Amino acid sequence: MRVHVVSDVHGNAEALARAGDGADALVVLGDLIDFVDYHDHSRGILGRVFGPEKVGVFAELRRGTPRSAKDRHDTATYIRSLWDGLKDAASVVEEAVLEQYDQMFSAMTAPTYATPGNVDSPHLWPRFAHDGVHVLDGEVAEIGGLRFGFVGGGLLPRGVVRRFDAPWWPYLRSEEDMRAALLGLTDVDVLCTHIPPAVSELMYDVIARRPEWGSHAALEVIARDRPRWSLFGHVHQPLARRARVGFTECINVGHFQRSGKPHVLVW
Repeated sequence: MRVHVVSDVHGNAEALARAGDGADALVVLGDLIDFVDYHDHSRGILGRVFGPEKVGVFAELRRGTPRSAKDRHDTATYIRSLWDGLKDAASVVEEAVLEQYDQMFSAMTAPTYATPGNVDSPHLWPRFAHDGVHVLDGEVAEIGGLRFGFVGGGLLPRGVVRRFDAPWWPYLRSEEDMRAALLGLTDVDVLCTHIPPAVSELMYDVIARRPEWGSHAALEVIARDRPRWSLFGHVHQPLARRARVGFTECINVGHFQRSGKPHVLVW
């Protein structure tokens, strides 16, 4: 059995269309949307809507290291000022997201099992599911005789309250919700999440120079089920791409937008 695994696609439909070549199945661990393209400010949803100059300002505000409360406040204030300048920001964003999803899901040519990342709109995913594309979150699928457990999304920082009037909101879950979804999986041979388990070297991004989210509940599942592999993405430039936790090999499958290469599992 040969399975290709990708994460953090961020709009790279051209490479995604090739990701399943030669594979029996394709696993997608989220972040299909290219919301803010930090490499090319003219691209991504913000680039399309507001132009590269304003995206450049936003990107600079995001570079606080480590990001202080003031950094987060300034970033939120700036992006809110951009949205407030649009007549119907929510409709503009959803139209752009759906346009990207049309391209992304159409590029999944191999039998695909996908879970959303934090830069996704999971409420839109069911309309793209069909016999060849399985959308999974808090669910287990059998692939080649192994049980793959899927849980998507990122973690909502404690004290942060979701603004329901925002035109777009990342897929962020409370610690309690993430834990319930992960521990609700049963007897997994392969754990598939968007964010890594809470292992410091897997969480730390060497370019951003700060730790990203990591899940303690994922470590609980690893200790309980002892899966062969824990697969994830989210950290684009990790300090370590692999670490062994007990019997489980934990693998960051890579920043697919930039590499265009899937991680390959064979058994």
